Amino acid sequence: MIYTINKYKNYITLLSFLLIVTGFISGLLNNDDIKNLFLLIATIFASVPIFIKAYQALRMKVFSIDLLVSIAVIGAFYLQEYTESSVVTFLFLFGDYLEARTLEKTRSSLKELIDMAPQEAIVNRGGKTISISVEEVVAGDRIIIRSGGKVPADGRIVSGQAYLNEAAVTGESIPAAKNIEDKVFSGTIVDNGYIEMIAEKVGDDTTFAKIIELVEEAQESKSKTEKFLDKFASIYTPAVVLLSVLVYVITQDLHLSITFLVIACPGALVIGAPVSSVAGIGNGAKKGVLIKGGEVMDSLSKVDTIVFDKTGTLTKGKPEVTNIKVFNNLDTNDLLRLAAQAETISEHHLGQTIVNEAKARSLKIGTVENGEVIKGNGIRAMVEGHTMSVGNRKLMKTDKITIIKEVSDYALAQEKEGYTAIFVAVDGEICGIISIADQIREDAVQALTELRNSGIKKMIILTGDNQHTAEIVANRLGIDEYHAELLPEDKVKYVKELKERGHIVAMAGDGINDAPAIATADIGLAMGKGGTDISMETADVVLMADKLMQFSHAYALSKATVRNMRQNTFLAILIVFVLLVGVLFGSVHLAVGMFIHEASVLIVILNAMRLLRFNYIKKSVFVELNAVNAA
Repeated sequence: MIYTINKYKNYITLLSFLLIVTGFISGLLNNDDIKNLFLLIATIFASVPIFIKAYQALRMKVFSIDLLVSIAVIGAFYLQEYTESSVVTFLFLFGDYLEARTLEKTRSSLKELIDMAPQEAIVNRGGKTISISVEEVVAGDRIIIRSGGKVPADGRIVSGQAYLNEAAVTGESIPAAKNIEDKVFSGTIVDNGYIEMIAEKVGDDTTFAKIIELVEEAQESKSKTEKFLDKFASIYTPAVVLLSVLVYVITQDLHLSITFLVIACPGALVIGAPVSSVAGIGNGAKKGVLIKGGEVMDSLSKVDTIVFDKTGTLTKGKPEVTNIKVFNNLDTNDLLRLAAQAETISEHHLGQTIVNEAKARSLKIGTVENGEVIKGNGIRAMVEGHTMSVGNRKLMKTDKITIIKEVSDYALAQEKEGYTAIFVAVDGEICGIISIADQIREDAVQALTELRNSGIKKMIILTGDNQHTAEIVANRLGIDEYHAELLPEDKVKYVKELKERGHIVAMAGDGINDAPAIATADIGLAMGKGGTDISMETADVVLMADKLMQFSHAYALSKATVRNMRQNTFLAILIVFVLLVGVLFGSVHLAVGMFIHEASVLIVILNAMRLLRFNYIKKSVFVELNAVNAA
C-alpha cells in the first residue's frame, strides 16, 4: 500500500490542488461549509504520503522534515485552520515534485552516459554474420561496426578504418581517426567509416561500464560539508520541535508555535550541498573528467601543490625511437630485436616504444625465457640464451656493468638534446644505446598557466628519466622544481615530505610505477585513456581524454562546486533566519512561510544547476602551442 501511495504521489498532488481551487471558488460564492469540506478533503489526501514518510523516518529514529510538517498539519487540524493545512500540505508535495524534477536535471550527465550504452552488436561467428544483444558478446568475438554504429566492447581494430566519436568516454566531441591495431572503447560511435574489431573487454569490464559505475558511486558519496550538514540536521530538527514547544509555552499561541515549526524546517540547508556536489560531478563526467565523490571534490579544491610524472603526463606518452647506436660488431636490427624481446614484459612507455619500433621494422620477436621488471630502472631478462639488461644508468650500476667513456659521452650528449638514452647490455657488456624522444603535450603550457591562475602555488616534476631531459621539460613548461632518476618509492617519499610540510598535494601520473605516489598524495590523478587500470583505480580523479586542460577544468570546477555549496548553505540559513524573525513578529503566516520555504529549496537547486554549464576553458587565452615542441 505504501508503495502504491508513493507511486501515485504526483496524482495526489494534482488532486489536492484541484480540491483547493474548488474550495476557494466555493468560498467566493459564500459557501463556507462546502469550502471547508473541500479543503479538509484536500488536506487528508495530501497528508497521507507525508505522514507515511514521517512514520518511516520515526521507525529509523530520524527526525525528518516530513515529521515537522505532520505535526504542523495536526495542529492546524486542531485549530480548524483548513485553508492553511491544505495549502501547506499541497505546497510540500508540490515542492517535492519540483525538487525531484530539478534533481533529475542535475543527474542528466549520468543519464546521458547511460543512454549512450550500446544495446546490440553484429558479430562474425563460424563464418556467419549475426546480430546479438551486447550482453551476449564475449572476449574474442570479431565485431563489425559500420557508420553510425556503436562500439559494443573494448578491443582493437583488425580491419578497416574510421573516425570515431569518443565523447562518451573522453568528453571530446571531435572524431578521432582509428586504424588497424588502434584501441577502441565501448560506447563510442563510428562517425564515418567501417571497422572490424576483436573484443577484449566486455560487459562490466569495459571502460564505458566502469565510467558509469564510478560516476554513480561518486554522486552517492558525500563531501565533508554534506556529512557535517547531515549531523547538524539530526540535531537541528529535534531542536526545532523543542523550540516550537518553548514558543507555545511563552506565548500560549498554538498557531504561532505551529508556524514556527514549519518555517524552521531545514529543507534548503540539507539539500543545498548534495545537489551542488551531484551537479559538479555530473559536469566533470560530461567533460571527460571522473571525480570520485564529494569528498574528493572538497579535497581537490584545497590543493596548492601539484606533482607531475613526466612521461605520458606532461609529455604525450607516445615516444619514438630516434636513433640506435651500436658499440660492437652486433647488427643494429639484432640489437633492437633482442632489446624489444626483453621489453615485451614491460608496461612502461619506453619499453613499449622499443617493441613497436621492432615491429615497425618487421623484426621477429620471440618470447622471454626468464625476465624481471626493475621498476624505475628497466628490464633484466634471458633472451635467446643471452643475459639482457635494458634500462638506465642505475640498472647498469646495479648489474655491475661497466660504462666506458665513449658510451657515457654519447649518452650524455643525447640526454642534453632532450632524448632518453636506453642502455642495452648483452651478457654483461653494453652493446648499444637506443635514443627515444617524447614530445610535450600541446595543451601543457595553457593547462599549467590556468592551474596557476586558479590557485596552484607550486608545480614539481618527479621522474625516473635522466636529469637533462627533466630539466629541458621543466624549463619549457615553467615548472618550479624537478627531481630525476627516481624510483617509485622515491616519488612516494617526496610526496610524503611535501604533505609533512603542510602542502595539500595532487599527484598526476599514468603508469603502474606512479600508482604508489598517486595513492599517497591527498589527490591522485590518472591519465585515463592511455593510463593503466591500476593507476585509474588508485586515482581520485581520472582524465579520460588524456588532456591536461581537463585537469585545469577539474581544479577550477572543484573550487566552483565548493563555492556553490557555501552559497547554498548561507542562502538557506539566511532565509530561515529572516522567516523566523517574521514569524515571531507576526508578519509571516503559515501558508506564506511554507511557500517561501519551498521556494528557497528550489532556489538552492537552481543555483547548483549552474554548475552543469560551468566551463573554465577561457576562449580569451591563446597560446602558440606548436612553439612548445619547436623550442
